[in-house]
This record gives sequence, C-alpha cells and structure tokens, in this order.
Amino acid sequence: MKALLIIDMQKGSFTSKTPRFDTEGVVKRINTLAEMFRAQNQPVFCIQHDGTGTGEFEKNTTEWENLDDLVVKSGDVLIDKYANDVFYKSALQDKLNDLGIDELFITGCATDFCVEATVQSALAKDFNITVVADGHTTGERPKLTAKQVIDHYNWVWQNMIPTQGKIVVKSCEEIAKNHQ
Repeated sequence: MKALLIIDMQKGSFTSKTPRFDTEGVVKRINTLAEMFRAQNQPVFCIQHDGTGTGEFEKNTTEWENLDDLVVKSGDVLIDKYANDVFYKSALQDKLNDLGIDELFITGCATDFCVEATVQSALAKDFNITVVADGHTTGERPKLTAKQVIDHYNWVWQNMIPTQGKIVVKSCEEIAKNHQ
C-alpha cells in the first residue's frame, strides 16, 4: 500500500524572508499527486511542524497553517511533527502501520532539512521510497542556490544504497504515468 507524505508546506516556511524555489510549481505538483492518491483511495498525509512552546510554528497560528494553495481534504491524515525527521515522536509510524503502508512518496519543504531527515529515517525503517524530484523545495543557502541544493539531494537519493526497501527519485510527470 502506498501513501503520499506532504511535509511542512506551511506559511511560516514561505515568507518574504525565506523564499523557496518554484513554490507555485511545487504546490501544483503536490496537489496533482494528492488528487491521484485520493482518487485511488491511497492515503495522503499532511504533516505540519508543531513548534508549540518554542515561539515558532506554534500550533494554530498563521505560520503553522498550510499554504492557502495547498489542497488538504477532510479525509487526509494530519500529522504533527516535532523535529526534522517526521517519524520522531510523532504518530506517523503508528498510522502507517495501521494502514499497512510500505511505500512512501515524499514531497515538501525543506529539501535539505525535513525532507532529507525523513527520507533517511524512512530508509532505515525499510520503506520503499519514491522521492518526488520536483515535489520538494528549499531556499538559497550559503554558497549554493536552492536549485543546486535540490539537484544535489535528488542525486544523493538516486545513489543511496537501499536497505530492505528501495529508493527512487522520479518527477511528478513520471509518477503520474505509472500511477494510473
């Protein structure tokens, strides 16, 4: 069974001080994939960083909210996360187990933080992983453009040694072709 993970597509991560690469395109592709998953009764997990007590991403604040253009439906599974790795002290593993999920399609923000930490964690937990090559984003970094960071991590993930599962990196378009 497959599931789509949408990580941290929250207003607080997409500000004028923290612009992200191709935000509009990434949201559009995530929405396309989410609709495909829902149409096939495959779960969509919408994951939000909960920084309650830290002064940032406090639950139910504007910065905690998902982007307005991100389509979240009432049947989607909502997960609070508390560290870069979505699995850390969250309900994700239990929900995945309950639903018999063994394959994850991973999208979201930020490529080099929460997306990367979750990919590594899922790999160590023997999931089959598809990273959506054009479904994650990040910002400019010292000495690297956001596009360079994204390209670098897509390359890293394509060349990782899998555990019991597999790991592949595919574009939204490639996934859409194979997901029908």
